[in-house]
Amino acid sequence: MLLPWPIRSILAGTAGTATMTLVYAAERRLRPNVRGPLDYDDSAVPGKIVASIVHLPYVTGREENDLGLLLRWSYGSMFGLWHGVLRRRISEPWASATFGGTLIAATLTLFPLLGRTPPPWRWSPNVVATCVGTHAAYVGAVAVLDDRSQD
Repeated sequence: MLLPWPIRSILAGTAGTATMTLVYAAERRLRPNVRGPLDYDDSAVPGKIVASIVHLPYVTGREENDLGLLLRWSYGSMFGLWHGVLRRRISEPWASATFGGTLIAATLTLFPLLGRTPPPWRWSPNVVATCVGTHAAYVGAVAVLDDRSQD
């Protein structure tokens, strides 16, 4: 039985999130001297954003991490739906380019606005490289899986 395209696109988003998670794990192995988060997506910042949006009065570091993972897996999965919408309106590679542009624009604006990080031009080069690399892996995985499952 063929699943409806929105479900297939959400599943592609979930697979993209898994790919992004694997890229973080691979980078940790390649950079064993780096302690702590590799970029802001990999930090407590997403959990702090969630806690502030839902007005949680006190959140421990562990809870911030859990909220951040919940955010990553939920929006990562749902973002796949955006690729599905774009794929139906414009052809590849433009759908994936627009999808990736939306994702990176959201990352570069929402972290400073909601997470109170420095503006992107003040991020260290290794943080920018990790951010771009993990998001490119995510976009690539979503695009390949979503495009292969099209009716």
